Amino acid sequence: MSPDPSSGPTSGPVPAALHERLARAAAAEDLLDVAYRVLDSPLGPLLVAATPRGLVRLAFERQDHDAALEELARRVSPRVLRAPARLEVVARQLEEYFAGHRRAFEVPLDLSLAGGFRRSVLAVLQGIGFGDTASYAGVAARAGSPRAVRAVGTACALNPLPLLVPCHRVVRSDGSPGQYAGGAGAKRRLLQLEGAGRVEP
Repeated sequence: MSPDPSSGPTSGPVPAALHERLARAAAAEDLLDVAYRVLDSPLGPLLVAATPRGLVRLAFERQDHDAALEELARRVSPRVLRAPARLEVVARQLEEYFAGHRRAFEVPLDLSLAGGFRRSVLAVLQGIGFGDTASYAGVAARAGSPRAVRAVGTACALNPLPLLVPCHRVVRSDGSPGQYAGGAGAKRRLLQLEGAGRVEP
């Protein structure tokens, strides 16, 4: 994977060296609340963003990276800056995952963009292992609300950290993939990559 071209979410090209200098200065003065970069991947460009607590956002291109950054500025902090070095660990782990060399991610997560029942669903998703899948109904039951199947679908659709919190492992009761923030094709590719076959109840 390689970093994105040197441009901000709504500005024109800015030299990479300047971005790096601004990022270092902001971090040194504790002014950088959200660091981000864009990575190339087999599923297209991925926006990844982190706070000091951990990775807070991963967005597919079809989700509109500019909109994702604007949401972070609105809901987390307006101090958002492209700082590739701050996200080197997750970039490397994603590359290993797509290459078939990694089954689990080992990076801290900041789930502050999710709350209430959505947070409960994300906790359940984190327990679905590589190569396994669960039904929406099964996730609802494990989240403590067996009848909230539709709400589970919404929580998956609004998952701020797809891939890291594996909502792609949630499928319909008949075994068909269902919808996905990265697109139905991306979901199928991820399930194929993981060799998913067993569906948890």
